[in-house]
Amino acid sequence: MPDHATSSSPAVQRQLDRLWALGPGADVLGLSRITALLDRIGNPHLRLPPVLHVAGTNGKGSTCAFIRAAVEAAGLTAHVYSSPHLVRFNERIRLGGKLIDDATLATLLEQVLDAGGDIGASFFEVTTAAAFLAFARTPADACIIEVGLGGRLDATNVTQTPAACAIAQLGIDHQAFLGDTAEAIAGEKAGIAKPGVPLVTMSYGDSVTARIAEVAAAAQAPVHARGTAWDFTVTPDRLIYRDAQGEVGTPLPILAGPHQPANLALAIATLRHQTALAIPDSAFASAATAARWPARMQRLTPGPLHALLPAGAEIWLDGGHNEAAAQSVSATLAQVANGRPAHLILGMLSNKDATGLLAPFAPLAASFTAVPVPGHAHHDPEALAGTARALGIATTATAPDVPTALATLQAGEAPLILILGSLYLAGEVLRANDELPD
Repeated sequence: MPDHATSSSPAVQRQLDRLWALGPGADVLGLSRITALLDRIGNPHLRLPPVLHVAGTNGKGSTCAFIRAAVEAAGLTAHVYSSPHLVRFNERIRLGGKLIDDATLATLLEQVLDAGGDIGASFFEVTTAAAFLAFARTPADACIIEVGLGGRLDATNVTQTPAACAIAQLGIDHQAFLGDTAEAIAGEKAGIAKPGVPLVTMSYGDSVTARIAEVAAAAQAPVHARGTAWDFTVTPDRLIYRDAQGEVGTPLPILAGPHQPANLALAIATLRHQTALAIPDSAFASAATAARWPARMQRLTPGPLHALLPAGAEIWLDGGHNEAAAQSVSATLAQVANGRPAHLILGMLSNKDATGLLAPFAPLAASFTAVPVPGHAHHDPEALAGTARALGIATTATAPDVPTALATLQAGEAPLILILGSLYLAGEVLRANDELPD
């Protein structure tokens, strides 16, 4: 899907306009274009600080956030590459703990486009090259790199000797690129495996586990899976992580949801199975309460959107857009609601499964409002409302945007609202609430 990135910086916007004028962004995976592009700019991916490479269908962003928090709690600095951005393009590239500034970003994009404008690289490939160029030029102790799509053929997979690779929760998504089965998708994700580099994974079903093991064996990568190499348990107020090195206890993660302890545990496992960075156990406890990852069951702070609702209203935001995410987010919503009625506002891209996403929320929803996703091909709101009714949500409506949906919500006093379905929609919500990610 096109990225439709814009910037308030004229210098950055000029480079984004150049990028689109060249016609990149074709949805064709592969490493040939990114390899050629990186060669033109001096192969910066070969000069990165120790890389922690994270793939997965859901949870990879949260895992990266916990890894970053632990690295920083250890007194080290980290570069981070993630996607997509929510509000500002700069969110994709974090240099030594801070979002890249507009002047540096504009210069990097210009250099990459000048060097490789004839290669036909995609939007993501150009962005990846710019990020790696920034990371190679700016000193840091670690690079945390989130896979964009899949793994094997993702542009980030040009990294050759990462310190560790990790795979978060797996599910069915991006079937047009990754395959229609869980096993096929798992094989693509496991394609980030490298010779001799620890591949740290969650626990999965037998067939998925077998496929990951097969791909890892072909790459000569040792697999460290939950349930064999490491594990964790959750008490009412603690996470207890265990592996061959011993036991680590942390507070429960600040990120909301019953799925987040697993992401925290995966982050701990990833860092404890690598040797390039020295991370003390105390850093993991700090990471549990310091990690931030916007639009993943994020409770919005008071802002313009709250002003449209009665005092005491809670607005929660999540960019989840597939069935696997829905299982986790709906469980979080049930936990947050604690028996209170919840009101859903949903906007989804047209290539996503509306029924699969909505079904887990149907028993929790007191009402449902469908909205468009500005600037993107999206499900028709009327069709989404029909899907909600078919799933048993009796009170449904449509609205032209989220503020209108909030203003017209007949929810009584202090409603609990969840806005979900698209990270692009989440970005619009954060912008409307004056709550920019930093």
